Amino acid sequence: MTTPTPKVPEHGGTVTEENVENAIELKEVEGLSQGRIVFRRFIRHRGAMTAAVVLVGIVLLATTSIGWGPIPGWWDYTYRQQLPIAQAGGAPTMGFDGGFTIGEHPFGQDNIGKDVFALVMRGTQQSLLVMTIIGLVASAIGIVMGAIAGYFRGRIDNLLMRFTDMVITLPIIMIGAILGVLVGGANPITLALALSLVTWTSMARLVRGEFLSLREREFVDAARVAGASSTRIMFKHMLPNAVGVIIVNTTLLMASAILLETALSYLGFGITAPDVSLGNLINEYQTAFATRPWLFWWPGLFIVTIALCVNFIGDGLRDAFDPRQRRIPSQRKMAKG
Repeated sequence: MTTPTPKVPEHGGTVTEENVENAIELKEVEGLSQGRIVFRRFIRHRGAMTAAVVLVGIVLLATTSIGWGPIPGWWDYTYRQQLPIAQAGGAPTMGFDGGFTIGEHPFGQDNIGKDVFALVMRGTQQSLLVMTIIGLVASAIGIVMGAIAGYFRGRIDNLLMRFTDMVITLPIIMIGAILGVLVGGANPITLALALSLVTWTSMARLVRGEFLSLREREFVDAARVAGASSTRIMFKHMLPNAVGVIIVNTTLLMASAILLETALSYLGFGITAPDVSLGNLINEYQTAFATRPWLFWWPGLFIVTIALCVNFIGDGLRDAFDPRQRRIPSQRKMAKG
């Protein structure tokens, strides 16, 4: 279906700047696919694009500075090295003394001489890894559960939703702590997979609601008449129509996942030594808050920044996918001016 050409109000109507902008936007999206329209609307969301640039910058900084796995980085120190303390108390060498300088240890050092920059970069790597795995795995579980419940309804729906309700009622911190102890926090991948088992519930309920609505649409009836299997109808025809809700809530799930991992690591049930995470760093240096506050500034700053960036990106995706957020008015509204 082609989008009608916008018209400015005729005699008796008022030509406003908003009407002109809306007419131009309506003309711009004429003939474009839904994916291109969503992409255009997303890149025009200033908050989301700023957050995306900042998040990409954090990912690049964390992965290139100290390296990733066998790939070396450009930073001189590792997070396990114990070095001579460069300044009194291990204070940060970064400052504006006669101009901006980075120094040998820009984020400072801890009480045994470890470079805080290397520690924070390693903690950021592990927290981002856990956040990504939880977001993808928990979303996959929630999509499957919600799709089956929403499509088949009846007894299957009741069984799956009652199980979902039971998981929701469990304190997620307590269950996460138990899973963290059982799987061992030294392996972030195992920890993330374990936490995914208790964080999929919100996605399942949202996908179920979408599928309950979509299963009554004409294209689903047409697919059934054509002989398509239930699996094909669910994941080939219905799932693409729910992708907006899924993508938005995956980003929100990832934002809550990094806060969950931080809380568990702070309590001692998440990632443990010899590895580090951002929450683990705050837990390890909590007794030094009054004397060496920089040990808290940097891990806390990265936690807050990552969580805010993911949330802003989620807001931008919601505005791009949700037709109720569309600023393009109808022809009748434009004509009334």
